Formats: sequence, structure tokens, C-alpha cells
Amino acid sequence: MDKVVPTAAEAVADVPDGASLAVGGFGLSGVPNVLIQALYERGTGGLSVVSNNCGAMESGLAVLLAAGRIARVTGSYIGANKEFARQYLAGELEVEMIPQGTLAERLRAGGAGIPAFYTPAGVGTQVADGGLPWRYDGNGGVALASPPKEVREFDGTEYVLERGIRTDFALVRAAKGDRHGNLVFSKSSRNFNPLAAMAGKVTIAEVEELVEPGEIEPDAVHLPGIFVQRVVALTPEQAANKMIEKRTVSN
Repeated sequence: MDKVVPTAAEAVADVPDGASLAVGGFGLSGVPNVLIQALYERGTGGLSVVSNNCGAMESGLAVLLAAGRIARVTGSYIGANKEFARQYLAGELEVEMIPQGTLAERLRAGGAGIPAFYTPAGVGTQVADGGLPWRYDGNGGVALASPPKEVREFDGTEYVLERGIRTDFALVRAAKGDRHGNLVFSKSSRNFNPLAAMAGKVTIAEVEELVEPGEIEPDAVHLPGIFVQRVVALTPEQAANKMIEKRTVSN
């Protein structure tokens, strides 16, 4: 099955207001910027986003965030995104912060059909006990707090129950992909991208290099095409447009 869609705009044309999205990337690495920009240009809003972070340097999800298109974020890192922090503290944005490894496993579990799992991460903290601010009231108070989660003991150790994550759509970026949706990720871009792709009911991948079926060795495939419904081939200019978050030089 040829899953290639001519343009990013066509690939995201059926993403409705209020949809949930799993979005790959970590910082500026492996972020599906072209698909995110297409969503922005389409005017889609009220989105619930699941991603490690919410963009940086006015790129990635920061484009949608700054435009007020994101209603809820499930993630593990705010970092230096001042607009993310401002919206959260002002009560404009609902945020569920969870441990980074837990986020990764919740996405993987959802994609693997596992409804929930136990982990020791967060036991003895508000992650398990509840009370983490999901939404502030804009005056320093908490309007909505996280509920307590089930904690169970196995072999003398306590574990907290975490739910797998499934989203309406997933947006990912790969270094290489074929027309069947088989994907290869480059270096640190192989971070949350495969997991986000697994979690989406409809997964859309932008690929820097599009090849024909059979050109990717089976053992080289990082994510099989069964998890991918649409593929968008980037132009050489789009593929080469990679920002550097913190440039360092040495004498």
C-alpha cells in the first residue's frame, strides 16, 4: 500500500479541533516541524498534546502554543520555554507532568495494546499520591490537581499504576522512510518518535528521504509500517532545515 501523501497540508487536513496528538522529538531533535506548521496554517486548535516538551526557540510545538492552539499538554519537561511556563502559571494551559521514562513507557504501552503497567517511578511523591497542579487559577492557586493513583506492593517494593496512552493522531519525523511507512530514525532523533508513532491511531510521518519499498533492509527498520498511515516526503530544503538550540565553540 502506497501511503505517500503529496503535501503536509493534505496529510493533516482531517485533524479536527480538540484532537489529541502524540508528537515526537526531544528539544530540537527529530521534531516534525513541517507537519506542525501545516496544522498551524490550517488553524486547528484546542489540541491535547502528548510530547516530551512543547517546543523551543519558536519552533516545533512552540508555534502552536504561542498561537493559543494547545489546551492540554502531557509531558515531562518545560525547560527554557517561557511561554509554556507563562500559560501554565496563568491558568491558560492544563499540564500533566510525569517522569520522562514513565512518559516513554506510557506511549509504548498504548501502542502495544497494554492498558496499564506498574512502575516504581514516582512512588512516595505527588506523582502517586496526587496533588500535582494540572491547572492553576491565575492567582497562584490550584484550580485542578492530579488524582491519586493506585499503589501496589510486589516482592516488598511499591509500584504505582500508570495508564497506557493512545491518541487520535501522531506526528513524527524520520530520516528515511519508504512508501509502505517503514521508518528509520537518525541518532538522537530515535527518541520519542517511534513511541509517539506507536501511540497514534493515525500516524503521519514526515521523512527527509523517501525510498521505494525494499530499499531499506528489514534489519535496519526502526519502526515497521504497520504503525504508520501517512508519509510526507520533505523537500531538500525542508530536510536540511535543522536548528541548533545551544551553539558551542572551542578554541
